[in-house]
Amino acid sequence: MIAVLFDFSGTLFRVESTESWLRGTLTAAGADWPEAEIAEAARALEVMGALPGGANPVRVPEDVAGIWGVRDKSAALHRAAYTGLSRHVTLPDPALHDALYDRHMTPAAWRPYPDTAEVLRALSEGGVKVGVVSNIGWDLRPVFRAHGLDPYVDAYVLSYEHGVQKPDPRLFATACDDLGVEPGRTLMVGDDRRADGGAAVLGCGVHFVDHLPVAERPGGLRPVLDLVGGARTAPADGPGQ
Repeated sequence: MIAVLFDFSGTLFRVESTESWLRGTLTAAGADWPEAEIAEAARALEVMGALPGGANPVRVPEDVAGIWGVRDKSAALHRAAYTGLSRHVTLPDPALHDALYDRHMTPAAWRPYPDTAEVLRALSEGGVKVGVVSNIGWDLRPVFRAHGLDPYVDAYVLSYEHGVQKPDPRLFATACDDLGVEPGRTLMVGDDRRADGGAAVLGCGVHFVDHLPVAERPGGLRPVLDLVGGARTAPADGPGQ
């Protein structure tokens, strides 16, 4: 392999908890709300799946169902889908639904996994091209910059910027083109077997990690270094090329 493509949420970064998300938004808005109601609303938002990058909805309501499957194709669809879910939960001010959505796009809402920097740095220093391929409705580049990881990424391919979402192989093909690499010499790393597995259609290698809380996955990305190292040292016509 001479290039590695990474998914964003659940692979390189993990979003904050739903309760932290709600509390941070309330604090920023200066909203004073009883503790019991905050906890209840956080649980309801979790069930609704209103936090992008968090838990999936237990059930997608009818008013959101029509756009849910294509939400990552544009910024407008993404916002409409997630604020549509959150509006099924009563909050002290209706404006908080958009404020919640805005907060999830801030670098403070995201934490890199413990080995993210180590693995990205090692790949970059080893001459391996790195791309980020994400189903998303907003620009995640500021998150990478704020956490000091942008220097290790050679290309970002975001679904909303192309109107195409994983597992459509066109998104992976765009990433390979941007990096100047052949799919057969590229590894896709992600946490979603359906979405990220779409890279295999092009001939990319695929490696999956578990979408776990940051503290529960301290070294989930390190096997990527072994996979890439083995491919780089294999003969030109050998396995993995």
